[in-house]
Amino acid sequence: MPHREGCVSEAKPPPTLGENLIVFDADCIICSRFARFMSTHDRKTGFRFVSARSDTGRLLYEQHGLDPDLLETNIVILDGRSYTKMASFAAAMKSAGGPWALLSVVDFLPKTISNWLYDRIARNRYAFGKRSCPLPSRELKDRLID
Repeated sequence: MPHREGCVSEAKPPPTLGENLIVFDADCIICSRFARFMSTHDRKTGFRFVSARSDTGRLLYEQHGLDPDLLETNIVILDGRSYTKMASFAAAMKSAGGPWALLSVVDFLPKTISNWLYDRIARNRYAFGKRSCPLPSRELKDRLID
């Protein structure tokens, strides 16, 4: 299935990975902190995490019609549905529940605006620095697949 900007798709991960995944750029400090945040605040979904740079992450990128060398978006797979760009952030925040669910309001922005914003952040993400410590938190390490 070809990827469409910030879309929701029905592309499913391999069954051995489970239904709820977050694929993220482990070298990006923003992405790594997002994964760490979700591993700490996700109480009901049971997300597992995959580095986009790993073999599994590259496979998932290709499966979603994304170039695994660009690492242009996180992928959030929730109950078998895939979300990219700002839709991935909104889906993750909604699933975190509690006050964090309020951040899913970005999903109500027109896709052209929300994806433009996401792309600007993604394009400049290394300006915030690359991740200096490769060690994930205990919560993240327990749910890290690859």
